[in-house]
Amino acid sequence: MEALYLLIPVSIVTVFIALWVFFKASDSGQFDDLVGPGLRVLQDDDSGAADAAEPPPR
Repeated sequence: MEALYLLIPVSIVTVFIALWVFFKASDSGQFDDLVGPGLRVLQDDDSGAADAAEPPPR
């Protein structure tokens, strides 16, 4: 029973540290998409810069 007096606070502190590490990594861009921009370069896009300024046809 006495072990619970130590284990419960330690587990709560561990959860808060894990949440802090997760949100810090999320805010710093750790989970950003690294594959998408590399694949977008390979996609064929024949439209010019002038076509991008015009609205799409209806």
